[in-house]
Amino acid sequence: MKETDREAVATAVQRVAGMLQRPDQLDKVEQYRRREARKKASVEARLKAAIQSQLDGVRTGLSQLHNALNDVKDIQQSLADVSKDWRQSINTIESLKDVKDAVVQHSQLAAAVENLKNIFSVPEIVRETQDLIEQGALLQAHRKLMDLECSRDGLMYEQYRMDSGNTRDMTLIHGYFGSTQGLSDELAKQLWMVLQRSLVTVRRDPTLLVSVVRIIEREEKIDRRILDRKKQTGFVPPGRPKNWKEKMFTILERTVTTRIEGTQADTRESDKMWLVRHLEIIRKYVLDDLIVAKNLMVQCFPPHYEIFKNLLNMYHQALSTRMQELASEDLEANEIVSLLTWVLNTYTSTEMMRNMELAPEVDVGTLEPLLSPHVVSELLDTYMSTLTSNIIAWLRKALETDKKDWVKETEPEADQDGYYQTTLPAIVFQMFEQNLQVAAQISEDLKTKVLVLCLQQMNSFLSRYKDEAQLYKEEHLRNRQHPHCYVQYMIAIINNCQTFKESIVSLKRKYLKNEVEEGVSLSQPSMDGILDAIAKEGCSGLLEEVFLDLEQHLNELMTKKWLLGSNAVDIICVTVEDYFNDFAKIKKPYKKRMTAEAHRRVVVEYLRSVMQKRISFRSPEERKEGAEKMVREAEQLRFLFRKLASGFGEDVDGYCDTIVAVAEVIKLTDPSLLYLEVSTLVSKYPDIRDDHIGALLAVRGDASRDMKQTIMETLEQGPAQASPSYVPLFKDIVVPSLNVAKLLK
Repeated sequence: MKETDREAVATAVQRVAGMLQRPDQLDKVEQYRRREARKKASVEARLKAAIQSQLDGVRTGLSQLHNALNDVKDIQQSLADVSKDWRQSINTIESLKDVKDAVVQHSQLAAAVENLKNIFSVPEIVRETQDLIEQGALLQAHRKLMDLECSRDGLMYEQYRMDSGNTRDMTLIHGYFGSTQGLSDELAKQLWMVLQRSLVTVRRDPTLLVSVVRIIEREEKIDRRILDRKKQTGFVPPGRPKNWKEKMFTILERTVTTRIEGTQADTRESDKMWLVRHLEIIRKYVLDDLIVAKNLMVQCFPPHYEIFKNLLNMYHQALSTRMQELASEDLEANEIVSLLTWVLNTYTSTEMMRNMELAPEVDVGTLEPLLSPHVVSELLDTYMSTLTSNIIAWLRKALETDKKDWVKETEPEADQDGYYQTTLPAIVFQMFEQNLQVAAQISEDLKTKVLVLCLQQMNSFLSRYKDEAQLYKEEHLRNRQHPHCYVQYMIAIINNCQTFKESIVSLKRKYLKNEVEEGVSLSQPSMDGILDAIAKEGCSGLLEEVFLDLEQHLNELMTKKWLLGSNAVDIICVTVEDYFNDFAKIKKPYKKRMTAEAHRRVVVEYLRSVMQKRISFRSPEERKEGAEKMVREAEQLRFLFRKLASGFGEDVDGYCDTIVAVAEVIKLTDPSLLYLEVSTLVSKYPDIRDDHIGALLAVRGDASRDMKQTIMETLEQGPAQASPSYVPLFKDIVVPSLNVAKLLK
């Protein structure tokens, strides 16, 4: 207590010290004293109120404890009185046992009297019920069946109450009502038959379906009542619970499964389109059935049955099972496509589950997939594998068919622009289109995979096409009389290359969203290269054909016969022009290259005739005559190739200028200027070699030994540099073996 007082004094001193820290605060001492006095009075008032409240609570508690003690004493006295009375009444209860037995017996006899009429009329009711079932009056039949079962169950229950262990009497009652179970089974059969045809019955006679549902509802109520009584008494009549509602859904589920399975009318052996027909029948049946269920059947069933929802689930499950069975069969490629298209697209489309007549009850988003992703993946793998084999076989067969056309005696067909062509590109890309259209029906991903596959196989196919075209050319060169239309079909092969290019671009543009998708674009350069090589080989083969016919006339150039007035160049021009009339059937990109190559080769052959030193001019007059003839023939060739190249927009004079330049060297009359003229020739045509110069000087026939030596040595010191656009002409011209030393001698 003293410690508390000291702490209080210390606290007070501390507070006063806090209040009186400045001199001016001494004027407020009286104010501080009054404020502290008010606080003290407030605290004391709260303490008094709290103590008073606690005292009142203690007083109330003591009063309640006193009352409880009195109540306990009263209860104790009452229990003693009850115990005394109970002991005195034991003998009285035992003497009433006979009365109790009489009451039970009276109850049983009352039940028997109550059911007496039914008991005696059981055989008659059984016959009437049987007749009603046969007549289809199911509601009346069920009413009589309920009366029979009620009488039987009432008697058995009373017997159970009196003596549950007396099985003999129970068996006697059950035997007497034995026909009841048979009637129940017979009625159930009739109900199940109606339910199996419910989708037909609901259109023709909906009242019959309603009667069946009412009977099932009655039985469900009886089942619930009996199960409730079982919890109290333990008694369950025979044949209960019937669970007809559960059996009803089982019957409906079995009916749906049978309906789905029964739609397959054909097999692969009898009809190649069996699966398409099967799936279409399923689609039509399921859609029709669900529309009937939504619009008619729901009106015949109580709402809590959720009949449409249950039927929808049954159909979905049955379809899933059927699709799994179909997927497990050994399906062909087109059958896999039909199945996946139906499962992934048709099923969830407006043709089926998204049909407006099923909305909004059917939500496609809540339906599980008919086939698991794993099964779909396996089917797609099988399809791609089969498709790969099929495409390889189709391409091989198409090429073999095209090869047979190459040896025909008739010319190939021409397109709308008059260019020769064969049916190969159309066949190939029609096949690709068909497969891509089919794949697009399934998914975008499969479409892209099929496109990649087509382009990959196209690459391999073009390599085989190139080899076959080469063999075709070689066989013709061995016997130029066969095939009869070699030129025309080689033109068609060349044109096919352009058609293939355009078709590939068109195919990718049509079936790819963008060029980088799945890396498809990487196939294009490779195929373009092969196609260009095929076209180049084809053009080369055709030019080979031309130059084989020109060989005799080319050999006449720069000979004595030529100088005396040969018309070899006239024949060459006529022959080339005649061939190029046929080559007009070649498409422009390749014809343009071919014309340029023919021009180059004719000039090269002309220059080769000069370098082969078939003639050596003996006088200035001969040189002038020969050079002028060369210039005239160069102009003749220039005119020809200008005519052939018209419309290409290119300068074609450069090659013939080479002949004119060589003619100028031959024509030169002043030998002292020969070095300058030759230097000009070499600077203009950097690929000219010293053996070419030697041969050219030999053709002139007047160059001295020293001049030849000087020209050769000077040219060897500084070879000219070729411009990037220069096309070599002399590179492939071989001079007959005659070395420079011999030439100088």
